[in-house]
Amino acid sequence: MTSATFYDNLPRIRAFDELTQTAKYTPLPPDWWVGVADIVNSTGLVDQGRYKAVNMVGAAVISAMMNALKGQEFPFVFGGDGAGFAIPPQDYDIAQDALAKVARWAQTEFGFEMRVALVPVKDTRSAGLDVKVARFQVSEGADYAMFEGGGLYWAETQMKAGAYLLEPAPEGSKPDLTGLSCRWSPMPSRNGTILSVLVAPVTGAPATEIAEVYDRIVNLAQGLERGGHPAPVAGPGTDWPPAGVALEAHATRGSGSLGAARAKALFESFVAWLLIRTGIKLGGFDARRYARVVGDNADFRKLDDGLKMTLDCDPGTQARIEGVLAEAEAAGLVQFGTATQDEAMMTCIVPSIMTDDHVHFVDGAAGGYTLAASKMKRRAQSA
Repeated sequence: MTSATFYDNLPRIRAFDELTQTAKYTPLPPDWWVGVADIVNSTGLVDQGRYKAVNMVGAAVISAMMNALKGQEFPFVFGGDGAGFAIPPQDYDIAQDALAKVARWAQTEFGFEMRVALVPVKDTRSAGLDVKVARFQVSEGADYAMFEGGGLYWAETQMKAGAYLLEPAPEGSKPDLTGLSCRWSPMPSRNGTILSVLVAPVTGAPATEIAEVYDRIVNLAQGLERGGHPAPVAGPGTDWPPAGVALEAHATRGSGSLGAARAKALFESFVAWLLIRTGIKLGGFDARRYARVVGDNADFRKLDDGLKMTLDCDPGTQARIEGVLAEAEAAGLVQFGTATQDEAMMTCIVPSIMTDDHVHFVDGAAGGYTLAASKMKRRAQSA
């Protein structure tokens, strides 16, 4: 396995509960780079009701990288108010350009300050940590990277402290965000609440004991209907006009007008809404099947130097999950935060509606992961 083919050759793991085992992860090659990005004061923006825009800008990092790499696969993870990824050394200049352009676009289109950075993997190892990756096959058409080893979190922490930062691109620069959208309706809870769960290991805690905590949480979640998946079996619903059409216009207008981009998104979403409602197939496109695949492909649970889950959860299971986490926190194993809301939401990257490799990022519709991270920080400060 060479550095360039490292990610392509990783095995796909189909059982999520296997991913709590550190042995399932492979260290990145030493010449790779880690990219990290986050929105400054995302908690304040969520409090202002701008959680949909926060999610869209966070996902834009991944969209820009996908388009810049022209379909080349690479490991990435969506974090709600940002993202992380890794690339081989030959893609450094591409990643630097894409990150700088997203930072400029976030400022121009939304007034968000976005931090972006590229960190050498070798520096995480010099700090006594590592960046290890596994591939989780969520469906026949899509898989997501999972991260372990503490290096991704360390890179983000260094970025927030002012290290490795990249400057935004010059004014007028725009990333290619083709395929980035948020047309699906919010997904109301069927079981009581949408529970956002964020768990991070305490530095120095035994890896085997942390894995046991993760196993207990994952097992509790698997006892929920569809394992806690917020999307129904038929996939998320659609309304018209979609609530996210204005955000999509900001993402996809390029050098064109906002009005023209909005009109295009409205037309395309109307056609999709009509096809889903009627079941009519158009040019080989089956909209109802597409909606089912959207649900199958969604990333409602992940591991990226910690455990993140967006669960459609009943009160009893929520209490048991929070009880396990409180016990593990008291034992000095993990830090955690949870947040509740009535709905989940989805932000999507769809290279083509005719293939099944589209990816869909799930978060609580009131800013779930961002709120959970804020609560985790407050718990740590009060400990």
